[in-house]
Amino acid sequence: MIVAAGRVVTPQGVLAPGWVEVRGERIEAVGAGEPPWPADHPLPAAVLVPGFVDIHGHGGGGASYLTTDPDEAARAAAFHLAHGTTTAVASLVTTPLDVLRRQVDALADLVEAGVLAGLHLEGPWLAAARCGAHPVALLRPPAAGEVGGLLAAGRGTVRMVTLAPELAGGLAAVRAVVEAGAVAAVGHTDATYDVTRAAIEAGATVATHLYNGMRPVHHREPGPVVAALADPRVTVEIINDGAHLHPAVVRGVVDSAGVGRVALVTDAIAAAGLADGRYTVGGQAVVVTDGVVRLAGGGSMAGSTLTMDAAFRRAACEVGVSLPAAAEMCAGTPAAALGLADVGALSAGRRADLVALDGALRVVGVLARGRWAVCPPLW
Repeated sequence: MIVAAGRVVTPQGVLAPGWVEVRGERIEAVGAGEPPWPADHPLPAAVLVPGFVDIHGHGGGGASYLTTDPDEAARAAAFHLAHGTTTAVASLVTTPLDVLRRQVDALADLVEAGVLAGLHLEGPWLAAARCGAHPVALLRPPAAGEVGGLLAAGRGTVRMVTLAPELAGGLAAVRAVVEAGAVAAVGHTDATYDVTRAAIEAGATVATHLYNGMRPVHHREPGPVVAALADPRVTVEIINDGAHLHPAVVRGVVDSAGVGRVALVTDAIAAAGLADGRYTVGGQAVVVTDGVVRLAGGGSMAGSTLTMDAAFRRAACEVGVSLPAAAEMCAGTPAAALGLADVGALSAGRRADLVALDGALRVVGVLARGRWAVCPPLW
């Protein structure tokens, strides 16, 4: 099968026009100009980009990953697939350890089935001072064996763990995560610059939703934000929804770190795709107003209603980066951050995941593993 388009966004640049040849679940070839034979799907007005990779999301379309019901989690993944996310990591939040262990065990089956690309533990080893929407009463320092126990419950499917390294046992926990083959992320943290640097030296390679849930930058105590931006080993997550960060701040991060170190994420909750109103996240009551999620009682942001296609549009249209840069931040960089070498780019040999966008950069087609999840129109 050949999909041809007016523009094809590759790691080497934009092919205008271009084409992608798919054989089975793989990309066989990518080329510029007219395809070697008539395209099966000619999309002359479309932009083809790699399938989006979301490494931090909690749900969407009325369904949550914070569950022991695999069917509900699969519905959340299907919602985001329709918005171009062909690779989704399910993020779990702070909850009692026995509940979290059951969630991990249940969702591991979906990872093994290929519905999800992995699991992300965001809590309970977080700082009370930067808890965000996480219930303070359930936060705790990482006691010896807890981290390893949850990773074992995931049977190798836990790909990332977010924790506050300044907690007692925090640096040891970072090392334990890395030694187990998962990615250690610094987030919901009140760590100083020096402690954050120590966490990076211990193996932490991701900053969870940079600026949000972190000690703010101060000219005498730069904190985790500056430490993460200054180190080329660290990938920084950005929630590019226009509410968590001003577009000028996003642009500053991109200019400082480079697109190869910026991963756009959704941090989406089950309310993504639904109307404004009252919902729950991890047992916490939240209110969605104009698409922005806040705790019902305290006003702290509590995730988002963002989808990856909207994050892509904002990057290109509001932040002002190029289409290849937006594609890198929505696919290539997050894939690399978690070691997902099979996805993230329109390149021969990669999995056949792509998104067709119209002139307004809205989704008109989604190809996942060589099959259309959203069929494009006949143009």
